[in-house]
Amino acid sequence: MPVPSTLRNISPTVWELPVGHKPGMLVPARIFATEKLLNAMDAGVFEQVSNVACLPGIIDHAYCMPDGHWGYGFPIGGLAAMDPESGVISPGGIGFDINCGMRLVLTNLTYDEVQPQLHHLVDQLFYRVPAGVGGHGFVKLSHDEFCQVVEQGSRWCLKNGYAWPEDLEMTEEGGCFAGADATKVSAKAIDRGYNQIGTLGSGNHYLEIQVARQENVFDAETARTFGIARPDQVVIMFHCGSRGFGHQVATDYLQTFLGVMEKKYGIRVNDRELACAPFRSREGQDYFAAMKCAVNMAFANRQVILHRIREVFADVFHRDPRDLGMNMVYDVAHNTAKLERHRVQGNIMEVLVHRKGATRAFGPGMEGIPDCYRETGQPVIIGGSMETGSYLLAGMASGNQAFYTTAHGSGRTMSRHQAKKLFKGQKLQRDMEARGIYVQTASYGGLAEEAGAAYKDIDDVVEATELAGLSRRIVKLIPVGNVKG
Repeated sequence: MPVPSTLRNISPTVWELPVGHKPGMLVPARIFATEKLLNAMDAGVFEQVSNVACLPGIIDHAYCMPDGHWGYGFPIGGLAAMDPESGVISPGGIGFDINCGMRLVLTNLTYDEVQPQLHHLVDQLFYRVPAGVGGHGFVKLSHDEFCQVVEQGSRWCLKNGYAWPEDLEMTEEGGCFAGADATKVSAKAIDRGYNQIGTLGSGNHYLEIQVARQENVFDAETARTFGIARPDQVVIMFHCGSRGFGHQVATDYLQTFLGVMEKKYGIRVNDRELACAPFRSREGQDYFAAMKCAVNMAFANRQVILHRIREVFADVFHRDPRDLGMNMVYDVAHNTAKLERHRVQGNIMEVLVHRKGATRAFGPGMEGIPDCYRETGQPVIIGGSMETGSYLLAGMASGNQAFYTTAHGSGRTMSRHQAKKLFKGQKLQRDMEARGIYVQTASYGGLAEEAGAAYKDIDDVVEATELAGLSRRIVKLIPVGNVKG
């Protein structure tokens, strides 16, 4: 795809569209990518990131990460920090699957110990963690009880026996965004979400058994700090979010913002998908409180899934989950807006950071990450395709150039429709098993959509984040078993 003629090369991994690229841009638009990744980006990335640069109150730059591709409003991989007093909040800068995120869990088992039980493990995980469209979880809640969950997040899970105390410490923001208010959520959203706690969903969501092979450890000392210390150690990674609940929250407030954005606040945007409201407005604050409910629902969802994973491993190996070393490495979100304190033009200030398909990556010594990771930087979990592997990285001090944010995954290279035309789910399942990856799926069509060839090369994406100084490689994790939505 031809890149815009106005694009300037700042460094081997930083590219910039100047303010003059498009009328209305308030700040430059910056893209982190190697030349190879940049040339493979779709035209929508350049169009969308420059539209983001036009939003009121934006600070510094509009950004796109190395896995960037066309999205709704913002590009996937988009980042924008707003002045809370003069800026806006936009659902298109957060995403419909609010707090879609990653969780990585350790075991003290090796691949040789797991391999004889691999099929049984995956089958049991598929049975106990509902996947696919419309799946219902085993936690039975009334609407009122669900409202407690979305205000408390992982804290509700701890009180109700679905979490270990240390799980909350190893979750971004302790598994709860403060200020969630269920009264700002529609009855329709609650009805869509109250029975989905403990479910994966569909699309690119997955639950994967992975192996940390010795040759894929880039930093052995940091890997040990993160809990990966044995050759061929087995870990579990999963990726999911707030399900239909978050989608409905985003849908509701997009409609609200479209009704008041121009008429009440005089804000015009280049794309209706960037519908927004002033952050300090009543509508902006209502959405912020509702969005936090969806964030907390997703934290609770992943926590209950972890509870089920621990049950399965305990049943299969006839050992207590603590004896199996099933502690969390970390849980980090990649579809949120958060108030954070950052240095901007030499001054520390509070900013509203929109991350859309982009992951927080706090560097060494920063507040807001567990004490045990203060020297290494925050664990960063970047999921690749089910065929190629994923990465555990760490935040870097140099991440301040992008509000301590990095990529969130491989990034698609083709649409789901195109992937379904090119690949057949049943054949893909057989081919993967022949290569040592056992997959259970709720839909062969959904499996075809997630073929490895539908994604960018995860090694290229992660290399770009490291070269750009956003996050550094610690361990590559190779899939051996997968539950797919």
